[in-house]
Amino acid sequence: MQSTEEGLRERHKAQRRIRILDATRELLRDSPESVISTERIAERAEVAPATVYNLIGPREKIWEALAAGFMDELEHRLTAVGAGDPREVVRATVGLFVGDPVVSRRMVREWEESGLVLARSPLTQLRRAMAEAQAQGILRADVDTDALAAVVGTSCVGALHQWVAALTDDDRFLARALFALDVALAAGAADLCRDRLLAPLRTRDPV
Repeated sequence: MQSTEEGLRERHKAQRRIRILDATRELLRDSPESVISTERIAERAEVAPATVYNLIGPREKIWEALAAGFMDELEHRLTAVGAGDPREVVRATVGLFVGDPVVSRRMVREWEESGLVLARSPLTQLRRAMAEAQAQGILRADVDTDALAAVVGTSCVGALHQWVAALTDDDRFLARALFALDVALAAGAADLCRDRLLAPLRTRDPV
């Protein structure tokens, strides 16, 4: 059983970690293209540089920790609204990134494993939403909903990287992500729902 002293120490560590990540976000927003050093983060967070290293790690781990923070926030938002609609999952995911463009763009550019940025919360939520659609008879019973969700997730990562590179704007980012979802839903549509799920693809402008 954890002692009161140990629990207090863990809370203080968690609070310092939050300050460090908040300080990193502030520095990025102040100077989007500047070098974010451990020393600058420590100064803004009012901690020692060694504390940044001990609680977060080297600079590569800073980007990973920021990505984890994004996914924590997304999970919180999706849980709060009880998102069971795959489109809500996609919209919320895109909205999270475009809502803090400076931080999210820099994070994706700098993090070597940024292809994993959607691997946790949005993909998990999307799998659940796809499975629910299947349970409701919207998708065929023989469809592998996890595979459909993975295809959509991969497409969304591609759309994210295009947005990060400024090859698309916010609206096109969302349109491409929703297009990937609509293609997957149409591919797995049950007979009675096929026309409804094909309709967005028939009326959508090319993306």
